[in-house]
Amino acid sequence: MGAKPQSDPWNEIESQRGIAESKVESPEDHSPTNGSPGPSGEPEAENGAANAGDGVRRRITKDRDPTPRPNTEQSDSVGKEKKQRTFFKHIEPKEPFTVRNQIQRTLFGSWINILLIAAPAGIAINYVHFVSRVAVFVVNFIAIVPLAAMLSFATEEIALRTGETLGGLLNATFGNAVELIVAVIALAHGEVVIVQTSLIGSILSNLLLVLGMCFFFGGLRRREQFFNTTVAQTSASLLALAVAAVIVPTVFDISSNTPQSDVARLSRGTSLILLFVYAGYLLFQLKTHSSVFAEESQKVEAKPFKRSMNGLKDGAIAQGFVQSAGIMGGHALSQQRTGNEKLRELLTTPPKKEEDEGEEPQLHFIVAVVALLISTVIIAFCAEFMVDGISAITEGGGISEEFVGLILLPIVGNAAEHATAVTVAIKDKMDLAIGVAVGSSMQVALFVIPLLVMIGWGMGVDAMGLSFDPFQVAVLFVAVLLVNYLIADGKSHWLEGMLLMCLYCIIAVCSWCMFDLIAREVVPLTCLVLIGYPTDHRDGATE
Repeated sequence: MGAKPQSDPWNEIESQRGIAESKVESPEDHSPTNGSPGPSGEPEAENGAANAGDGVRRRITKDRDPTPRPNTEQSDSVGKEKKQRTFFKHIEPKEPFTVRNQIQRTLFGSWINILLIAAPAGIAINYVHFVSRVAVFVVNFIAIVPLAAMLSFATEEIALRTGETLGGLLNATFGNAVELIVAVIALAHGEVVIVQTSLIGSILSNLLLVLGMCFFFGGLRRREQFFNTTVAQTSASLLALAVAAVIVPTVFDISSNTPQSDVARLSRGTSLILLFVYAGYLLFQLKTHSSVFAEESQKVEAKPFKRSMNGLKDGAIAQGFVQSAGIMGGHALSQQRTGNEKLRELLTTPPKKEEDEGEEPQLHFIVAVVALLISTVIIAFCAEFMVDGISAITEGGGISEEFVGLILLPIVGNAAEHATAVTVAIKDKMDLAIGVAVGSSMQVALFVIPLLVMIGWGMGVDAMGLSFDPFQVAVLFVAVLLVNYLIADGKSHWLEGMLLMCLYCIIAVCSWCMFDLIAREVVPLTCLVLIGYPTDHRDGATE
């Protein structure tokens, strides 16, 4: 026997709507019938068509609202634009702020804050003479990690009251405070190699490690994640300009016997141009094209860990994926009836207006500002003592200065961006994650590096310029090229994150091996060439 043909849910919906409209009629809409005289005294049979047309017109007129309704979409867009332009907004917490919960949330709000004990310990052991400088470096290195996390937490609380666009700018700016403090202190100690490698390492860490973890962990429970393509490509284009500004002085330096003073002048002129470009970007982001940065990207619901009882994914009925009763039998018939009911309810029920899921503030605004200032000051002290111990690490620990600056210091400095970006990426706030990761790299390239060149000029350090090591420039070019390819389509998944993290690991391994080779072979070879001593080539020839 054939299966009983199933009724079309769309026809059922239309019939129900027609019955509902026929029932909702006022008494004045009913006209006399059976030839009885109408309002004009003429039989209804003669004016049936006219009365029917009048009834239809009356129903249409009645369904329309005579009073003009405001354009809700336009009012919502105006309100959203006004909200974006507001510099500071007050958010009421669900739980009132008290001294106890403010201290608890600031000092004990995260498990990583247990490392805060390393901050006073690192400052104290610096003044103990019998403690090795290696121990001073390690303790202060560890202390900066929770301090950077506290700085990030305070920045998030401030950004919560300033909107997402300005919040991303705030996160990126104060996230780079650690790198800027460490670089200025190292520059004051004459550690130019540490400064340059830490700046390149900071860009690589944000572009590859932080952004890669955002794509990876954010895409574990989602097929794809979407972000604002215009904003991401604008940042990537500015990064490409910054890479070009580094390549040109580097090639100019190594291609000819140019005096260091000429390279320094070229670096300073290029740095002024980069600072001008960064000022133009701020004007572009906050003034002329702020609406572009305020556009929300498509959100993707995270996959549940469990499936529904009927074997279908949650949301399959809402998407129209219902089993066929003619093939599956009675059990599928009951499932399809349930699916038809849910589909009918979904289509007939007006959609609910989505409310903005605002995050609840954890700190009072003044407490957040105080925490931001205190953490910045303590980071400055710990960075001072950590830089003092770099020489002990490189001499006694068998680690080159280049590896310390390229890999170790950026991990500490980017701890704030790392935690913030990965957290918001898991919540599918990819625009904020891109703004923190890529925006932070762009700020280092367009603002921090040129600013440090100008600071070095004021200190009389001509070696601080835009002429970097060729290996660092090459890996920076490859990283920016890969990121440009991955963000071009405006969406990401976990495999792209894995690619970025793997490239970062490759660079870390190469930097360890390459700089170790330079320390053992290239530097002694260069010294021998400079004094005119004959050297042996690998093929056995002698100069």
